[in-house]
Amino acid sequence: MTPILLLLVCLTLGVLVARFAHPPMGLAQGLNWWVINIALPALVLELIPRLHFDPQLWFLVVTQWLVFVGAALFFHLLGGRLGWSRARIGCMILMTGLGNTSFVGFPLLEALRGREGLALGVVADQLGCFVALAVGGVLVSAIYSGKQPKAREIVRRVALFPPFLALAAGVVLGLLGGWPVPAEEVLHRIGQTLVPLALFSVGLRLKLQFGGGQAAPLAMALGWKLAVIPMLMLGLGLATGVSGLVLTIGVLQAAMAPMISAAILCDQHHLEPPLANTILGSGILLSLVTVPLWSYMLG
Repeated sequence: MTPILLLLVCLTLGVLVARFAHPPMGLAQGLNWWVINIALPALVLELIPRLHFDPQLWFLVVTQWLVFVGAALFFHLLGGRLGWSRARIGCMILMTGLGNTSFVGFPLLEALRGREGLALGVVADQLGCFVALAVGGVLVSAIYSGKQPKAREIVRRVALFPPFLALAAGVVLGLLGGWPVPAEEVLHRIGQTLVPLALFSVGLRLKLQFGGGQAAPLAMALGWKLAVIPMLMLGLGLATGVSGLVLTIGVLQAAMAPMISAAILCDQHHLEPPLANTILGSGILLSLVTVPLWSYMLG
């Protein structure tokens, strides 16, 4: 109960501060920098050395890639049939193909499935969703905005991303026996800043701006992302013999709300930013209900 309460309090504080307290410019960006470059690597370095690897872990990674590929295929075909602009198609692919598997995902996973579930969620986020963002996100945003994606930029983003480097270091440290207790305690305390600061930052950016013509694509995006995709990933897991906590975390990460970075890509590449922000805000709020429901159904 306490982790869920912390999630709601931090998110609400962010919304209230943005609305009434006139926070300094760049506060959300500064908090995001700490979360991505300090808190998340510390969390990864703490949890990954403890993780016991087994063959089923492929499910955590592959499902995130399939979420993106599925969105790209579905909305490319659907958008063509409905006569959508390339900007709208690109927006829908990014907002449904990339999940909020860290800023919202980690707090939810810890609240619903504990630290063991959170450790598996890190694998899905770093090897699955982050790679989909770095490769697929760059490709889609460039293609649908008429630009040429650069392979060197994609490789550089993956190779130098601090949490990804922490993941590689964590695997090595796990093979060597893990951290000494004092170092693990320091990493734990730094990593604990991720949840409150990430959710506070989400609250600062949370906006609902419903515009004309957004109802249909909004319903399609949220229905696909929060209901259809996790159902398909659950079917894949059951069909391939995946079970236990790995199956649960894979489905829950697939069911997470749209990613904040996806909305930023839409804004940078002029892929219907108003629609992207509406999908983002609505998706985050709705996922606070739908993800716990998926967790309950998975047992």
